[in-house]
Amino acid sequence: MSDAEGGKQALRAFRGQVKRPRIIWVDAAYHGTAKWAYNLWAWVLEIVRRPWGRFVVQPKRWIVERTFGWWNRARRLSKDYERTIESSSAFIHVTMIHLMLRRLAP
Repeated sequence: MSDAEGGKQALRAFRGQVKRPRIIWVDAAYHGTAKWAYNLWAWVLEIVRRPWGRFVVQPKRWIVERTFGWWNRARRLSKDYERTIESSSAFIHVTMIHLMLRRLAP
């Protein structure tokens, strides 16, 4: 499945949870999906682009990359061991709960 089709499916599922998001940040691969979401629901998808020819840390993209880094520190999430999406999703939740508990505990 292409990024654009996957993005549309994700936005349809997201629509069931949130009716009016303020803003959604997306990668440049979702340019067509941004137009589609605006035409269908008047949602604003801001495309986060990187400057051409040089490295610059992008604040919103860094959040996602840092989260993927945390997930890779968990043994079960370092590779794709799970057979079902539900199992993989459950281990992501467990990993994030573990991370939050470590930060809350003194």
